[in-house]
Amino acid sequence: MQNQKKIAIVGAGLVGSLLAIYLKKAGHIVHVYDRSPDIRKIQFSGRSINLAMSDRGWKALEVIGVDQEIKKIGLPMEKRAIHLMDQSLNYQKYGKEGESIYSLSRGVLNRKMIDLAEEKGVEFFFEHKVWDVTLGDATLHIGKEEHGEWTDYKYDMIFGSDGAFSRVRHRMQRQSMFNYSQDFLEIGYKELNIPSNADGTHKLDKSSLHIWPRGNFMLIALPNLDGSFTCTLFMPFKGENSFEQLDTKEKLVDFFAKYFPSTKEVIPNLVEDFFKNPKSYLVTMKCFPWTHNDKVALIGDACHAIVPFYGHGMNAGFEDITVLNELMEKYGDDWETIFNEYQNSRKPNTDAIAELSYRNFIEMSTKTADANFLLQKKIEKWFSERHPEKWIPLYSRVTFSHQPYSEALAIGDRQDAIMQEILAIESIEEIWETEPIEQRILQLLRE
Repeated sequence: MQNQKKIAIVGAGLVGSLLAIYLKKAGHIVHVYDRSPDIRKIQFSGRSINLAMSDRGWKALEVIGVDQEIKKIGLPMEKRAIHLMDQSLNYQKYGKEGESIYSLSRGVLNRKMIDLAEEKGVEFFFEHKVWDVTLGDATLHIGKEEHGEWTDYKYDMIFGSDGAFSRVRHRMQRQSMFNYSQDFLEIGYKELNIPSNADGTHKLDKSSLHIWPRGNFMLIALPNLDGSFTCTLFMPFKGENSFEQLDTKEKLVDFFAKYFPSTKEVIPNLVEDFFKNPKSYLVTMKCFPWTHNDKVALIGDACHAIVPFYGHGMNAGFEDITVLNELMEKYGDDWETIFNEYQNSRKPNTDAIAELSYRNFIEMSTKTADANFLLQKKIEKWFSERHPEKWIPLYSRVTFSHQPYSEALAIGDRQDAIMQEILAIESIEEIWETEPIEQRILQLLRE
């Protein structure tokens, strides 16, 4: 327990709700403000990508004792199911036997997290728009309109957990020596849906993350508890095979018949969903510093928004909380030291997962259908099973361990360079499961 402070969290999303539970448990008065209506009382917006909870996320939930509640609303996915153009299906295991990531509906999870936080005594204030923050004395300025009348809410400390377009960060950006960048992909996404069968079962294998890789665009589908799948179509906004081109029902139907023929029987509401649901954008946002003295700190997407292709936006945000909590336990009430160590330890790792997330789009959309890439994965799996102490695949380092992202990226780059040398060996596709190849990899690891 720390000395009690009155703390405001701006943003009632996943990271804000979990952070509220941690701060409440540490003995603080916690108020959470969100500009939107209570998500538990409204229909979700149709602009979501299902979440993939992995070990980093589970650790944050386990420490605070809510992991079992969350597992009840998720489905384990042990592999990728790759739907090729010829309608054949390839499976790629994510990790070792028993290792899975969990598919979770963002809306369902967010509602649950708010419920759990309220049960712990956290107070939520919805439809409260924060227009500005006085950083020096941790005061929120809240009102219905940006240029209308505002009410001041004074706190001991403020956490900005209000996403990639954070209002708290916006105020911090107006200081000197604050570094900030945002990069939008030329690719956006739309949500689609595969409903359940009449008996509530899934139309596709429910233990897989389904991918239809098509180069610069792709479709993915993640399972839900009710038998449905949340699908996401990623593609360029403009140019060949883009959202711009799919402007009529006929073009859309023809496009899916050509590139995603296996979906014809499972996406009955394709046209309705496509034209009803909004196009959404993908942005990588980086900034520094994340804190202001011992009064204000950013967390989650507010300080490190990433594209969703590694499924680690939520996991990285939850790991922020794990690190923050460990520092709170270590330094007690010395919040200035807590904040400094928090931002300095997390910044290199969130930069690394941003890079990994961008690279994974290339892997998912292009390489998962590439014969050389598939062979590389086979060789890595074979070698790592023979020498688990010498080789852990990059995906496993990121997803099934707590190794810092920056270390995982550096080791992954070295391992990939070794694999490129192995793949260049003549007739490698015929001799990869042999002792000479094993010895060559061991030699390269020693060099």
